[in-house]
Amino acid sequence: MDLQLAGKTVLVTGASSGVGLATARMLLAEGARVAGCARDVDRLRSALGGAPDPVHAVACDVLDQAAVTTFVTSTVDRWGGVDAVVCNAGRSLMATLDETSDAQIRDELELKVFGALNVIRAAQPHLAESDDPSVVVVNAILSRQPEPRLAVTSAARAALLNLTRSLTSSLGVDRIRVNSVLLGLIDTGQWSRRYAAADTDLTYAQWAAEIAADRGIVLGRFGAAEEVAFAIVSLLSPLSGYTTGASVDVGGGIARYL
Repeated sequence: MDLQLAGKTVLVTGASSGVGLATARMLLAEGARVAGCARDVDRLRSALGGAPDPVHAVACDVLDQAAVTTFVTSTVDRWGGVDAVVCNAGRSLMATLDETSDAQIRDELELKVFGALNVIRAAQPHLAESDDPSVVVVNAILSRQPEPRLAVTSAARAALLNLTRSLTSSLGVDRIRVNSVLLGLIDTGQWSRRYAAADTDLTYAQWAAEIAADRGIVLGRFGAAEEVAFAIVSLLSPLSGYTTGASVDVGGGIARYL
């Protein structure tokens, strides 16, 4: 199926690994131009195969407003505009509330909220000039279904989901669609690191299956980054042109809310 993304310019944050990298690669396969940012630009360029055209790789911390502005304006200077944004940069803090400092709470809230808002604000005037502007915010099922072992991350993600829904209205006046993709447990580098730290005799597949069972994942496994990327790219497509304010779960059936 042609998703009608050929020639579109898409900003992807956190594009050097995991879901961001899988999304960038899928967009490129659809013929889109990808402006990817990450804090480690060398890693980003290597991940995207040396960053040949149509890739624009930029070093950027999404919490640095000046760096975000440079990322967006350099993309516009290169390709003339922005058609879509994927806000993907982020991390999870594995800790109960009692194990979390006030500084860590502030850091989580700042990253989740401003990590998306800085990019969207910088891109908004350019998105407003696109024929089919779209934003996808990568969030988590934790935003609706808190996890005590990720207490502050759950709260910060809930704030981001609420903000994203508000953006649907405020950006809608410029025809900018805003949707969320809510992740469950996705097989990315952080899980590989946790497996190594677990020092277990189980294989990775066995260890992951045990965690999936413990978390109540109906499909009994972690998700793949490419499975998330497909949901993101589908929402960016003009074929989803009447979808805004939606939240799509990609969690293998872990969600228990209605």
